[in-house]
Amino acid sequence: MKKPMISHHVASAASGLRHVFVRDLDLMALIGIYEHEKTDPQRIIVNIDLSVMEGEGPQGDDIGHVVSYEIVVKKVEQIIAEGHINLVETLCEKIAAACLRDKRVVAARVRVEKPDIIKNARSVGVEIERQR
Repeated sequence: MKKPMISHHVASAASGLRHVFVRDLDLMALIGIYEHEKTDPQRIIVNIDLSVMEGEGPQGDDIGHVVSYEIVVKKVEQIIAEGHINLVETLCEKIAAACLRDKRVVAARVRVEKPDIIKNARSVGVEIERQR
């Protein structure tokens, strides 16, 4: 049986899709390939957009029945607390993988920016999208 075509970019009642997101999460992290980046935390900005399949019937007013943005933020903080990461790409992949462990999440779009790196740029970074 072929999977129904779902646009992961639009919340849709017809497909039972909602988006859970975290915007502009401002954190300090040990990230980068240069020696000073391995010892001096630097500012990163994380954006996450999760495409979540809703369950059958009403969800009820219970946090246990939904994908919680608070838990998503804690996952990001835990990944960063594990220690130095060389590449922004690696951090994006780790965050996406952690989010996709929840079976209700069908797609994860993750953007990590380093705002204080390039003098004449507001930020630089990487954005990925991973699907189940």
